[in-house]
Amino acid sequence: MKRKFTHTLLFLVLPFLGFAQESVNVQGAQGLPPAPAPQTADSPAPAPQTNPGTSLTLKQAEDLAIKNNPQISVGRLVALASQQVVREARSNLWPTATGSLTGVDAESGSRITAGALNNPVIYERAAAGVIVTQLITDFGRTTNLVASANYAAKAENQNAMATREQVLLAVDKSFYNALQAHALLTVARQTVNERQTVADQVEALFRSKLKSELDFSFASVNLAQAKLLRLDAENNRDVAFATLAMVLGFSALQSFQLVEEMTPLTAPPGNVNDLISQAFSARPEILSLQFQYQSARKFQTAERDLLFPTVNAIGAVGDTPAGNPAVAPSPSALNNTYGAVGANIQIPLFNGFLYTARAREANLRAQATEERLRDLRNLISRDVRTSWLNANTAFERLAVTQQLLRHANLAMNLAQSRYNLGLGSIVELSQAQLQQTQAEISNAQAGYDYRLSLAVLKYETTGIRQ
Repeated sequence: MKRKFTHTLLFLVLPFLGFAQESVNVQGAQGLPPAPAPQTADSPAPAPQTNPGTSLTLKQAEDLAIKNNPQISVGRLVALASQQVVREARSNLWPTATGSLTGVDAESGSRITAGALNNPVIYERAAAGVIVTQLITDFGRTTNLVASANYAAKAENQNAMATREQVLLAVDKSFYNALQAHALLTVARQTVNERQTVADQVEALFRSKLKSELDFSFASVNLAQAKLLRLDAENNRDVAFATLAMVLGFSALQSFQLVEEMTPLTAPPGNVNDLISQAFSARPEILSLQFQYQSARKFQTAERDLLFPTVNAIGAVGDTPAGNPAVAPSPSALNNTYGAVGANIQIPLFNGFLYTARAREANLRAQATEERLRDLRNLISRDVRTSWLNANTAFERLAVTQQLLRHANLAMNLAQSRYNLGLGSIVELSQAQLQQTQAEISNAQAGYDYRLSLAVLKYETTGIRQ
């Protein structure tokens, strides 16, 4: 009897195992993406490469960042993961089928007498069956959970868009900072060359006893200051290009030839209130919080629905090919089948006010999300207004810095002429050189500062690429 029972159990188990293995293989072939190639410590993942000296426009830089920057990939993956949460919540609306294989060897007539109020009898048996359950209604709880997950997925999509816009803004900042650093380096090198020429002239006059040692000392100090300016400019240029490479998704420093935009500079928009209205309707951060608020409200309703009954349908079917005559009366293995259907209504009566507390908690969290949305609107209104003011100031600085540079060049030429004629002092010449250098730096910065302020204003309103 024991050997027959064991053989029967194996006969039941093996087909189920084969079916389960086939199901896993089919799902793995159809529903899963191909596995990535394994990486080891000695073979790190390859980083994107570019040719040395590749020309790079701002649009190309933005496209590279969208393709390579891992923060954008993280946002996309999180958004895709949130869509699976919707499927998880919706799965409760589908039937649940469970197959069971049971083999029991027990003492004849024994019962389970500890651990429960009933004392079921245990029969020796080998059986296989399927149990199917189907939710009939939970009075809207599952539907509200699906809606809440759907709004949460939409919020994650907007968060991915916000991350994308933040990366694009970082690209614009790094691009303009790199251009600005290169321009300042050009100014610094030019300053060194000019002051080197003046220092050589003063040194020659000092050697000829036509200028004092004080003049030579001032000229040497001015030259040293220019060299320090050049060193700082070189360092700032390298840092700017390293930052640009990082934002573009490269782990190593890249050699780019940045192509400057040639579009004419125009004044910023005139009405800031229109810009604020555009930001309220287009900013992904606001849209994300709006979806989060709707998700929280649906979840609050779902938590309230826990107080309602749950109705489920249950069905079971199977066969007991071998076992005690009480459960397998027929000697034929295929005649000892069983089947049943029924319904179950689960009514919550009392659980220590758990469900009411959960509904209240969800309601308070929804209110907190609504307040965060209101606070975000205030912050965005301030940011748009601040960016608009900064853009207007940067636009006005364009004309002022150009005028400053013209006056500084004129003053430098006059000071140089007076010094050559012996009418001016080295102090006057040094001051003119300093003012000219400052004017050239301000003029070089002004154009890039204004383009960057326009990029920030665009980000604060409609987004870099909307």
